Amino acid sequence: MNDNEIHLKNYLRVIKKRKYAVVTVFIVIFVIALLGSLNYTPVYTATAKVLIKKSEESPLLPGYRYGVSYDPEFLATQSQIIKSEPVADKVVQALDLENTYDSFFPNDRQTSPQSRNPLAWFKNIYGVILKAIGAGKISVDDAGGDAHSEGTMPNRKKSTRDSYIRMISRGIVIEPLEESDIVTIAYTSTNPEFSKRIVNAVTTAYIEQTLEMKMAASRHAVSWMTEKAEKERARLDIKEKALLDYMHRENIITIGDRIAITPERLDEIATRLTKAEIERKELQALNDRISRIPPGLKDAETIGVIASDATLQSIRLQLIETDQKITELSKKFGPKHPVIKRALADASELKKKRKREIKRIIKSIRNKYELARASEKNLRKLFEKTKREMARLNEKNIRYGILKREIETSRFLHDALMKKIKELSITDQAQTVNIWIVENAKTPRYPSNRHNRQRMTLGILLGLLGGIGLAFFLEYLDQTVRSPDDIETRFKMAVLGMVPLLKSKKKRPESAVIDDPSSPFSESYKTIRTGILLSSAQAAPAVLLITSASPEEGKTITAVNLAVTLAAQTSTRVLLIDADLRKPRIDSIFDIDNSSGLSTFLAGVSDPETICNGPVENLFIMPAGPIPPNPSELLGAGVMRSLIDSMRKKFDFIVLDSPPILSVTDALLLSKIADGTILVIKSGKSTHEIVRQGMKSLTGVDARVLGTVLNAVDIKKSTYYNYGYHQYYHAESSG
Repeated sequence: MNDNEIHLKNYLRVIKKRKYAVVTVFIVIFVIALLGSLNYTPVYTATAKVLIKKSEESPLLPGYRYGVSYDPEFLATQSQIIKSEPVADKVVQALDLENTYDSFFPNDRQTSPQSRNPLAWFKNIYGVILKAIGAGKISVDDAGGDAHSEGTMPNRKKSTRDSYIRMISRGIVIEPLEESDIVTIAYTSTNPEFSKRIVNAVTTAYIEQTLEMKMAASRHAVSWMTEKAEKERARLDIKEKALLDYMHRENIITIGDRIAITPERLDEIATRLTKAEIERKELQALNDRISRIPPGLKDAETIGVIASDATLQSIRLQLIETDQKITELSKKFGPKHPVIKRALADASELKKKRKREIKRIIKSIRNKYELARASEKNLRKLFEKTKREMARLNEKNIRYGILKREIETSRFLHDALMKKIKELSITDQAQTVNIWIVENAKTPRYPSNRHNRQRMTLGILLGLLGGIGLAFFLEYLDQTVRSPDDIETRFKMAVLGMVPLLKSKKKRPESAVIDDPSSPFSESYKTIRTGILLSSAQAAPAVLLITSASPEEGKTITAVNLAVTLAAQTSTRVLLIDADLRKPRIDSIFDIDNSSGLSTFLAGVSDPETICNGPVENLFIMPAGPIPPNPSELLGAGVMRSLIDSMRKKFDFIVLDSPPILSVTDALLLSKIADGTILVIKSGKSTHEIVRQGMKSLTGVDARVLGTVLNAVDIKKSTYYNYGYHQYYHAESSG
């Protein structure tokens, strides 16, 4: 609920800010609607009702149905026929308009409507607006073909048969009635009798045109299909002969069984090939592992296949038993005893036997691997051969199918053409469209354009929508910072305060705080002062750097008035330093001597005694001094930091006025010395991109940004400014 309320306030704020554009657009459109309503020519619309129904298919035709299928395009097609020029030509002939037209409109003149009526231009514009939004009914006026309404009547000297045909064709309006096969045929002109005769003549001409189209189409269709059938018969004979030749040449008679067997065989070979490939990979991995065994067959028994061999396991058990026997005998006999020697000989023989068995197993594994490789290779060759054979069979079968389908298509076309020729010869007199005149047109008694109240309402609505739309479009094009929301939402920065725009030429913004301490202008700087004092949980920042992203955003005025406001506190000593060594202004604002100052001190040709008293108590000023050739080098030297450190002991606050950030690097150098930086943004001038670049530069040097000051805010246009606060102090100062 709260979000919706905020959004609605934002919309109202945009409309109020752009109220002049809204009012201007509204007045223009409303005046056009008013003029169009006060000055119009009455026109009369005659209407006839015609039942148009699709004929049931003839029982002689295949696919005959007793019901009529739904065709969404049928009525649209018939509407185009009614509006066609051949039908209009029949109307011109039937009414003999080339000779009788003047009798219906005896007062027509050759002069243009604009020369007779200067308000017609506005009326035409209003009509275009109505059509653009879909509110105007499509009529002959919209098509540019109503020769009978004011402003579109053909020149009497240039009235030809073609112009009358176009006039009628463009003027006819067709509208189907919902849930029925009835359509209304309407025509509008300034003569009611003429409108009636045109509509009735159109219905008659439409019936005649439908019959003529059917007869002409039937005759042309029979002639064309007869010629086409002869060509298809000749093409069919050629294709049948080509198929027979191909069947004999490729032995197509036995290809069917081979095509059925080959895929099964291919699947079987593929399965065997997959198994052989898996077996080969397993044996290859085992063979690779065996190849890495040292020459002495050390660690050979760590391989599972070798270790699991039954013969080798038996030898291993015998070795274990022999070793145990040698250990037991060694306890009883010496190493040269015959029993010990015989046991050692047995153990040596078993080890040789084990080695021979390991070699036998390794050789067996390698033989299996070679056999697996050979088997996989043979199966792969067989698989590729079978695939090629199957591809050849498929190619032959596809070619056979193509030839067969071509013959079937040609035979079908030939048979269909012959059947259609017979049908058309029997049914060429049948009508595909049934038309009945349900209601003839009558002479209209009242004009059809009597909707002044609706025009006025629509004009008001269009004026409001157009004005509001223009207001939001202009707001979209405006890329400047105008409200605290812009700063907080886009840049995630706190707004310390807003300074109202001083429009009075009698008041100077540099001295407004001194001249009128209770004004809203002065109170805005008190708000900024409070924000600075509360910006830190410990002590308030003592050294404040005032800068802006680009020139002429009010940084110097902000620095001066902020210093005056800080000095207004009891027993608070404030030093204002003009650190803008490129375009200093503070000396001219307070009319002080600038022959020596910050630049001379940093250059080592003067001492801090250049500080002078300000216009208010507790305010002291250090001017910039003469403009040096190297401002950045002076401000970036250690002397500047030493100066600030020494001044911290003498003053409670030090306010530095510096050049813009995007112009030079002076402000970035000073931000490393200051306890906090304040970025001044001018409402309606500073663009989002410039502010973004300025903030990026400050964050790039790790400057401590306390917040921003939105300067030169137009109180009357800004809904974010505290109106009650402003009005309260304004009334108090006036009293």
